[in-house]
Amino acid sequence: MRVAVLGAGAFGTVLSLVFADAGHEVRLCGRRADQADEINERRTNERYLPGIELPPILATTDQQLATDGVEVVVLAVPAQTMRENLQHWQLPAEALIVSAAKGLEAETGARMSELMLDAGIDAERLAVIAGPNLAREIGARMPTAAVVAAYSNETAVRVQRSLHSPYFRPYTNLDVVGCELAGAAKNPIALAVGMIIGRGLGDNLLGTVMSRGLAEATRLGEALGADPHTFAGLAGTGDLVATCYSPLSRNRSFGERLGRGMPVAEALAASSGVVEAIPTSGSLAALADEVGVELPIISRIAPVIEGQISPDEALDALMSRQVKPER
Repeated sequence: MRVAVLGAGAFGTVLSLVFADAGHEVRLCGRRADQADEINERRTNERYLPGIELPPILATTDQQLATDGVEVVVLAVPAQTMRENLQHWQLPAEALIVSAAKGLEAETGARMSELMLDAGIDAERLAVIAGPNLAREIGARMPTAAVVAAYSNETAVRVQRSLHSPYFRPYTNLDVVGCELAGAAKNPIALAVGMIIGRGLGDNLLGTVMSRGLAEATRLGEALGADPHTFAGLAGTGDLVATCYSPLSRNRSFGERLGRGMPVAEALAASSGVVEAIPTSGSLAALADEVGVELPIISRIAPVIEGQISPDEALDALMSRQVKPER
């Protein structure tokens, strides 16, 4: 199979690695010519995956060259640039189009599949990747699993089979809404966990915030038409645990810096890539307001990022809420 991956950051590069290891011809499209030269000549992408040797991949800055004649196109760009890129890309009319972005558009709260549909991509051709997929570990070929969600079972199975390798085990799911919301919600929850770690407030509170955060995400998902079981699976619990547990997570690490008292701008400058919790937190809170769902944890992340309240004030507000039955 011929596969194009658009976006040569950490996740785009590592998905190129997975497809190549699964036996496919892979073209990776990025913005920088020097990066493409490095991948082609040295088989490395040191900026995003230091120390990882890549399999043979054709890297280019020419999107049309990358996608010409391919059967699968993976969109591995940040969520906040997805709409603009979709307006400019010329994607093959028959190829399967797979989103690897985990987030919501900040201004509209749109999921990536909604942006793909708005761009004229047939629902039967689109899919999304979810699950516990820390790029550095996949690049080291450590075993993991993932979810391929699609509206068409045939599409989900085709993408699943194309990604399956000895260390990468994909499952299929027909709950696109749930998988996308779970992937977006785990970022602000992981940021909150990072703040707790930064403040040294213990594992009991970590367990509390992770479990209650997952309950929030599940309620929101149900209100928006998702299957609640999705949030108990790889796209929900799996991705949440990996993101909250691992220091490789940009969202958790950013939260840790805030918890230690680092200003937002300084904490962001110290991050190695996009911190999706920053734009996504407010979008999730706005969606929740529209459907009348409370998000006590997630809704307090945006005010912290915007400097309206401190991490301590956010945590105090959570602990002082009225006691009630667990649900």
